[in-house]
Amino acid sequence: WYVGRVDSPGYGALPRGRHHLTREQVAASQRERLLQGMTDVVAEKGYVRSSVADVLRRARVSRETFYEHFTDKEDCFLATFDHTVEVLIGRIRERSEEAAAADRIDRLDGLLRVYLEELAAQPDVSRVFLVEVYAAGERAIERRARLQQRFVDIVAGLLEAGDATQRFACEVV
Repeated sequence: WYVGRVDSPGYGALPRGRHHLTREQVAASQRERLLQGMTDVVAEKGYVRSSVADVLRRARVSRETFYEHFTDKEDCFLATFDHTVEVLIGRIRERSEEAAAADRIDRLDGLLRVYLEELAAQPDVSRVFLVEVYAAGERAIERRARLQQRFVDIVAGLLEAGDATQRFACEVV
C-alpha cells in the first residue's frame, strides 16, 4: 500500500541544498519515508527488535527529523498502522462501490476478495498489520480492536445488516 520501496526513487532522500520543494512537500516526503521505513524494519525484525535508528537508516532521515514527526517508536508505529488502515479501507470502499448493484453474497465476496488480494500483494505490510501490531503494546491492540469494528461497520453496511443477528454475523466475518 506504499508506493516506494528502498530501491525506488520514491523512497530515496530528497535533494540537498536548494530545490523547489515547499516545506510541506519536504515534510510529507519525510513522513512517508518514515512510515515506509517503519513498515520495512518491523516486517524484517519484528516490532520488539526494531529501533528508531533502524527506521532512520531505512528512511534516510535524521534523528531530529524523526522527532519532528513522532514522539517515539510507538508513535511512529501507530501512525504507520493508521495510514495502512486508511489505505486499505479506501481500496475496499472503492471496490465495494463498483459492486453496489450486486446481490449481498456477491458484495461480500467482492469485499473479502479485495481484502485478501491487498494483504497478499503486500506481505510486509500484512505482517505489520496482522501480526506485529500485537507486539506493539496496549495502544496498538486497542487500535486494532477499533479497526475491527470499522470493518464490521463496512461489512454491515455493505450487506444492509439491520438486526442484531445480522450484525453478529458481520462480526464473525
